Amino acid sequence: MKLRSTLILAAMLAAPLAQSATGVCNGKAPSGELTATRIAAANSTRSEPGLYEGPVWIKDALYFSDFTFGPGFPSRILKLDASGKVSTAIEDSGSNGLATDGKGNLIAATHKYKSVSRYTLDGKRSDIVGQFNGNVFNSPNDMALAADGTLYFTDPDFQRDAAPGGQDKTRVYRVATDGKVTVVDDTLQNPNGVSLSPKGDVLYVNGMVGEYGVLRAYPIVKGVPQQGKDLVNKLGIPDGMAVDCHGNIYVTEHTDRRLRVFTPAGKQIATIKVDANVTNAAFGGADGKTLYITGAGALWQLKLEVTGSPY
Repeated sequence: MKLRSTLILAAMLAAPLAQSATGVCNGKAPSGELTATRIAAANSTRSEPGLYEGPVWIKDALYFSDFTFGPGFPSRILKLDASGKVSTAIEDSGSNGLATDGKGNLIAATHKYKSVSRYTLDGKRSDIVGQFNGNVFNSPNDMALAADGTLYFTDPDFQRDAAPGGQDKTRVYRVATDGKVTVVDDTLQNPNGVSLSPKGDVLYVNGMVGEYGVLRAYPIVKGVPQQGKDLVNKLGIPDGMAVDCHGNIYVTEHTDRRLRVFTPAGKQIATIKVDANVTNAAFGGADGKTLYITGAGALWQLKLEVTGSPY
């Protein structure tokens, strides 16, 4: 399936994910043990259990998915504006992870459609990619968009039952700018979080190997990921992640209710605690230095001294 030319152009115009607006990385990375603050206005109003996922900062607001565990995993996209007000941006998105194409549109991992979708902020949806080897995906989960328009996404089976069909394995995929879909890795059990280094020369993916989680790094040579190497072993159940402008990786550990921050060499430098199960993180705010964290019906924030990826 071919990527729409408008999406390709938008992706090519996107700024490097983890740089500030000026392209300069200043500020000190976090260290030691920190605690994020819950945003009370964003506490879930649903009666049934569910998760917030896929935070992404676009212009002056944070967008994130809100889905439940009911039949079809119903999902909507919420918006936290600069005043602290929470509203519904897209009522029936069917989404998990979110990203942006750099032109103000949402890129959504949509378990409802078993595809990666593009949403305008007024809710109009189109497919970006929906099949591999003639079959739909399991339940696309998280994404990273390179500066040249190449798309990477994970396809675990967490929401596979949202719609019929799926793949025979859980995989990490690469979608080239011509729409060609290839496999980056099919050896991780339920690959989850995916991010790119600030220069776009390393792809990071986390997932399970046996009973432990790993953070795996894939050097990118001439736009193509090479063999991956485990950068961090024995993680708790890993979920989404973010990257700051220094290249440090903020990995969420779902049931451990924390994020751990690792250098590009895999050294732990900080722990960020929250008070519920955690799913994902993104940088935003007026100066790009607020870390927003999503979890089980909760949203947290932590003011830092460094900028980072907006999803």
